[in-house]
Amino acid sequence: MTQQSESTTSATTSPGGVRDDDVLSASTLAPAPPAAFPPLAEPRPLGERRVWPRAFHDRLTAPLPGLKALARFAREGAVRPGRDGLAGIPLVPYEPGPLPRVDARTVAVTWAGHASWVVRIGGLTVLTDPVWSRRIIGTPARITPVGVDWQALPRVDAVVISHNHYDHLDAPTLRRLPRDTPVFVPAGLARWFQRRRFTRVTELDWWEAAELDGLRLDFVPAHHWSKRTLTDTCRSLWGGWVLTAPDGQRVYFAGDTGYGHWFSRIGSRYPGIDLALLPIGAYDPRWWLSDVHCDPEEAVQAAVDLGARRMAPMHWGTFVLSAEPVLEPLARVRTAWEKAGLPREDLWDLPVGASRVLD
Repeated sequence: MTQQSESTTSATTSPGGVRDDDVLSASTLAPAPPAAFPPLAEPRPLGERRVWPRAFHDRLTAPLPGLKALARFAREGAVRPGRDGLAGIPLVPYEPGPLPRVDARTVAVTWAGHASWVVRIGGLTVLTDPVWSRRIIGTPARITPVGVDWQALPRVDAVVISHNHYDHLDAPTLRRLPRDTPVFVPAGLARWFQRRRFTRVTELDWWEAAELDGLRLDFVPAHHWSKRTLTDTCRSLWGGWVLTAPDGQRVYFAGDTGYGHWFSRIGSRYPGIDLALLPIGAYDPRWWLSDVHCDPEEAVQAAVDLGARRMAPMHWGTFVLSAEPVLEPLARVRTAWEKAGLPREDLWDLPVGASRVLD
């Protein structure tokens, strides 16, 4: 599981200092006991060339669906909401507005839709999983417009990518960026960007970090997988990002993930998360998606596990990827937040296009 690189570590410990046996194998379904983490890893060199394993199947939290599950999915075939569930599309909150004014000490986030955020932190502008396209492969067109006009963006200082699924890694959007934009990606994904002539690509393993103009970017585990073609299943890694400003303000971007033990470990390793950007949609049917997508109640529990002060829901209201009614994730996350006894003002259930500034 441990990659070999120009600056390699021992065969039993990953570069972030986590032992190999601290990562669940594909056959392990029960959460592992809490681990005592060493200090955070030193940032790796930007653009470092790395050599990785051929695949990352050993990082799976649960096995990928087998033939029986695929047969059941084909038989039941419920991958879209019914007519009543789609009736909520016109009611998805959409309130685009100007980006807030910020300085180097201000953290602000703007939801462009799905998992795409404009994060202003440490004086930099960071895009997460930018998808500005109207349509992605294999999915109907987006049901809400992009919340931020591309021309309205300030200079993009960095892009972070969680994994290679089409709704998170969008080639048409990325082609809009200057090729010298710093891009931070999971292990095994740099080649995809290099083929498209990006020149400043940094790929990281779980628990590794890089630093850009004082902003620390840590790549952390997620309960998910990767695949882009018929032959590249789990050939690149998947995960989330912890962005830490020079003054210590901290934003966690989960990417795409199911619920599980990684959240409490991330919270222990990166205390003081000011805001967690967590997915709440694409969860039905549950038997098919529970291993890789949080439902709203699990997302709220994840925020608690992380010790995050605030949560902003995402991964809903943009693309219809599964069978739950379009508006259900929003209603359920609000109810779960209230049942958890958490302050209402700390749930940043933003409309698409809206912004919020950390105070």
